[in-house]
Amino acid sequence: MMTNPTGRLTQGQFSFLPDLSDEEIAAQIEYGLEKGYAWSVEYTDDPHPRNTYWEMFGNPMFDLHDAAGVMMELKACRETFPNHYIRMMAFDSTRNVETITMSFIVNRPAVEPGFHIERTEVNGRTQHYAIRSYASDLPERERYGAQG
Repeated sequence: MMTNPTGRLTQGQFSFLPDLSDEEIAAQIEYGLEKGYAWSVEYTDDPHPRNTYWEMFGNPMFDLHDAAGVMMELKACRETFPNHYIRMMAFDSTRNVETITMSFIVNRPAVEPGFHIERTEVNGRTQHYAIRSYASDLPERERYGAQG
């Protein structure tokens, strides 16, 4: 039984929906800005579920108040890393801490290789499981074809 019929990486909000258009992304950014959130653009070529620290593309945009500026940063990241996963992160700093309130993927490689579950028997019949991305079989910058 397949629990993810899309066969795609499902992290963050909207992960089971079709890819958001730029207009829909801008609407989500505008919603976050109205709430006082600061936006950040992040990318990775290793989307393992425990890899929560993706690379930041530029600094968090605490001073922007218009979705167009955030979209310009997203466009630049897409041009630089067209074959990477790219996500938008919104931070709420109202409690003087940077709490992630929104996170969603806005760019994916053309082919998503998925994950392999490795099972190891230890101490009799005890099973240990590990998840490994098929993409990590290749070195960085070679995981999804030619990289920028």
